[in-house]
Amino acid sequence: MKRAGGADLRAFLGAFSPEIAQIALRLRTVVLDQAKGASEFIDDADGGAAMAYALTENPVDAFCRLAIHGDRVDLEFGLGSELADPERRLKGKGKGTRRLSMTSLEDLRQPSVGRFLRAAIQAGEQSKDQTGKRSASRPVVRGVYAGPAGPKKEDV
Repeated sequence: MKRAGGADLRAFLGAFSPEIAQIALRLRTVVLDQAKGASEFIDDADGGAAMAYALTENPVDAFCRLAIHGDRVDLEFGLGSELADPERRLKGKGKGTRRLSMTSLEDLRQPSVGRFLRAAIQAGEQSKDQTGKRSASRPVVRGVYAGPAGPKKEDV
């Protein structure tokens, strides 16, 4: 997969603490290494940033998303409620989305990160609800707003 430029991505994450930015970059590498050929969608918004990964050209088909906050990075799974979780590591109570919250690089080393990620990729591959077509992967930066990405001052 062609990845978004490192310097541009580091600048995009510059509003966050170095540790949170490093967690996001390392987790991004894990996702892209596991999902060869995934498309990447990068958004900034008031108070945070997100990177979504899909097996198609449509971000709606994302099998996971990194939601970057001032104090953590959440690895979110849109079909998380369907993933096997006997140890109840996934957080969330809605109809679908579940997440793993990471506040340190040590959190990325947990075996459940890779296990849930592989299960989410497999669920995405098998989903009949995909709306986009599969094609060459590409990074897409969208939703760049007037204000910088990052936590609001009251969130820090």
